[in-house]
Amino acid sequence: MPEVFPLKRDFNSLSILDLLEAREQYHVHLTNKENVVATAIGRYRVRNTPDKDTPRIASDTRYIQESQPKTLQNTSVVQWSWPCILIFVNQWMTIDQMKDRPDHAVPRFLYLADGRMVPTCVLLVTKKQEAPPPLTRLNFPNELVGGGFPIVTDVQGQQHISSIGCLVTDGDSIYALTNKHVTGEVINGGIPRDVFTFFNGKRQKIGHTHYKQLGKKPFTDVYKIWSGSRSYSTLDAGLIHIEDINYWTAQVYGIGEIGDIVDLHSGNISLDLIGVPVHAFGCASGEMLGEIQALFYRYKSVGGFDYVSDLLIGPREDAPPLKTQPGDSGTIWFYSQTRSAGNRYNVKESVNVLRPLALQWGGHRFIDSSGAEGESSYALATFLSTICHQLDVDIYPSWNIGLSQYWGKLGHYKIAAKASEFISNLKLKLLMKNNLEAISFDDKRLTNGELKRIDSDQFVPLADVPDLVWRTSRKKDEANHYANMDEEGKGDFHGKTLFQLTKNPKNVSIPFWNRFHDSINTNFKRGALPFRVAQIYNEMVKFVRRSDITSFLCAAGILAHYVGDASQPFHASYLHHGRNNEEARVHSYYETQMLDRFATEVMVGVNAKLKRSSKPVFKLRGGLQAAISVINLMRSTAKKLPPLDIITAYNDSDKNGHRMKEFFDMVGDNTISCIADGCLQVTSIWQSAWDEGSGNKVPKSKLGRIDRDDLKNLYDDKQFLESFRLQDPEFLTAL
Repeated sequence: MPEVFPLKRDFNSLSILDLLEAREQYHVHLTNKENVVATAIGRYRVRNTPDKDTPRIASDTRYIQESQPKTLQNTSVVQWSWPCILIFVNQWMTIDQMKDRPDHAVPRFLYLADGRMVPTCVLLVTKKQEAPPPLTRLNFPNELVGGGFPIVTDVQGQQHISSIGCLVTDGDSIYALTNKHVTGEVINGGIPRDVFTFFNGKRQKIGHTHYKQLGKKPFTDVYKIWSGSRSYSTLDAGLIHIEDINYWTAQVYGIGEIGDIVDLHSGNISLDLIGVPVHAFGCASGEMLGEIQALFYRYKSVGGFDYVSDLLIGPREDAPPLKTQPGDSGTIWFYSQTRSAGNRYNVKESVNVLRPLALQWGGHRFIDSSGAEGESSYALATFLSTICHQLDVDIYPSWNIGLSQYWGKLGHYKIAAKASEFISNLKLKLLMKNNLEAISFDDKRLTNGELKRIDSDQFVPLADVPDLVWRTSRKKDEANHYANMDEEGKGDFHGKTLFQLTKNPKNVSIPFWNRFHDSINTNFKRGALPFRVAQIYNEMVKFVRRSDITSFLCAAGILAHYVGDASQPFHASYLHHGRNNEEARVHSYYETQMLDRFATEVMVGVNAKLKRSSKPVFKLRGGLQAAISVINLMRSTAKKLPPLDIITAYNDSDKNGHRMKEFFDMVGDNTISCIADGCLQVTSIWQSAWDEGSGNKVPKSKLGRIDRDDLKNLYDDKQFLESFRLQDPEFLTAL
């Protein structure tokens, strides 16, 4: 007969109801322990030792006499981890050390009146008390505002920075969701707090505090069937009433389009949430990867009442350390769910859908027992479904989606895709045809909305690498996307522009351009677009000569982006963001919203324009000629569609409520003509570099499909086509 007595207990049957009831019953007992600073419910955490996956039983005394402290950092949840109450202490003491103070020892089990027994798990936490370092990285919007971007409020003479969560609606209006402690309160008809962000370095008001907001609520009012009469649930949610929804997007920066909300409530919340990986993008910390480590974390006790956060989110074992900062308040945390979906060929494929799960409102920084090197950050968050229910709003996922943070992906991809059709060299044409999808999208994929599914963490088609990858990873590359060709110089250059001066090819040189910019004191924003093209052209020639076709293709696809910039009027003008604050958004309205809204019309128009075109694909030799050809493209673009004409059309459409159709009617035809010119320019540069590098000597075996991982490894390497500013001495050497 097997041993029956003493009876063995299986804690895996314990539910959240059991755990919360036990914590409530032992509330006074636990809060009077001198070392206890917080509690939560979760699963038993095991030291990260080689035998951690070996199942144990709670009554095994071998694990009681542990002298070294257990922390969140040196433990993890394993498959056999049973439900328990997590007890956080600020001082670790062994049983021997507690002999003189037995009343302050944390019990291994909590016993309920009906015989249920709930285990505890004690963890040492040491909060870092010093102020966090100042914010050094913020992603302010260039074009559209959305989740993940910073908002700024003025409070008692200080500027507070926090994150936008996402868009929500009450059926009448659309609001931006963030924290109540960010928006501030509106009481008894008081004056709402204005909310700002920065567009292109200029402070802009985007809305004001709405009266609907949530602070703390009795825990049992939020979760009616659970115990917690001495607890408050921290919700901390506030709404921003948006002034002009036309300049917002439902996409979350760094995340993209979002899926359906994860609907959690007292009827379905379970301990299966422990260990679930989550993902966020905060304006202060950027991308954050974490996992749910505890539920209903009691982080504070005042006046006999607990203050509870729905979630404690900590670092993942298989990811970089979680580094959340104060500016991340208001950030949405997402759960990545894999679903099966049919593509345009009706073939089933797996897609990842990021579903909004929780709203961050605070955080802790804990120091491991090993000292400062063991410091970790933890996010405190509230279930988003609870917030939406309490505010009576719904997630608004479909406003201005599929748009880039930067100008018209459509323009870049259309130019790159169309350019390959005009290549006359058969070997180069074969190479580009075999790798079109690595460079760009064809018309069918553009029409089917492929543009909406671009993730910079995965492979980015080469034509938009400079925007979607390098604008954040290479700060110097920003100056390579434009050149203010119509700005008048001073001193020796009084009354003259670069458009005029570069009619003399001798003036197409970096030293000359730097002297020009010195005359108008532009020390930091010196556009270098033509020289970026010259640099890449020279590199393409070298790659062909070495038969390095992977590097050639990568450079060719990326070069198409800069030529695409040159075919857009605002990239050659000091009027790129209008003449005043009222016109500051004209750039995004024209290059992002209009191009995406009329994508089909643009594609059809470019195709028709090129079909009728009699312009030859001209031959170049050397980077200098490539730079001059791009300047000629910028000059032609400015004549066909002067930036001031776009601004005038923008202002005229503004008088009629920003009727975009009227705006497109005024500027659409010339925009199509400029994009068509860009297509032919790309073809000329590609084919000239191929011919100059003796591309016909490349064996046909090297012209097949190139592995995307190899291309991604190249463009992720900061030494590949290294980015420079105009005033960097290395730029001249690179040419």
